Order: sequence, then structure tokens, then C-alpha cells
Amino acid sequence: MRDSKVTERIRRCIMTIIELTEKGDVSWSKQVGSAHRYASWNNNLLILGPADENFERVPRYLFITPLDSPACLEINSKDADLGQDVLKLIALVEKATSTGPSVDPFALTEELLSRLD
Repeated sequence: MRDSKVTERIRRCIMTIIELTEKGDVSWSKQVGSAHRYASWNNNLLILGPADENFERVPRYLFITPLDSPACLEINSKDADLGQDVLKLIALVEKATSTGPSVDPFALTEELLSRLD
């Protein structure tokens, strides 16, 4: 059982991500060959996964990890306290990314290769 103060802090974080997504301040992308959606916010990588047509059986999740740390937070759509918030975010992101192109965040680009020289 999670502490109620922790749950409320996570809920505020999810609500902030929802609000920023609605305003277009957090821009989500579809990953090529994957059902996952991802974005960067506040020096964190945000991942929504997996997109299954029947996600009643397969829980969806919001994964947040700082870009400068191995720490992470994962909230599952089956979470009794926060699951509905995750599903609200997922619905918003699915709508926002439904018409955009898929991208490969791990593509070998000239910029990436130049960093290795």
C-alpha cells in the first residue's frame, strides 16, 4: 500500500502532464514499430506503453525516468488510486498522436554520429 501523500504527489504530476499535453507544451511521439508513445518533460523521459486494442486485459502504464539518473517511476492502469488518471492521459496522447508520423528515437542520425567522434 502506497502512502497517501505519495499518491497525491504522483497524481499532481500526472495531472500536470495531462494539462501540458492538452496545451501542446508536452509533445508526444509514436515510436516506429512499437505501440509505445514517448515525450520529454522537465528533464524526464515519459513513456506510455503498450497500446493493445483490448487493454482491459493488458494494463497500460506511464513510465517516468530522469534523463540524468537510473531512477524511475511506473504507474499501471490497474492501480487502484491512479489507474484512471493514467487512462485519461493515455486517451489524450492516443488522440494527439493518431495522425502524426511514427519516428525512430534511436535512429542513427548525423548529429548522433558526430557526438561519437
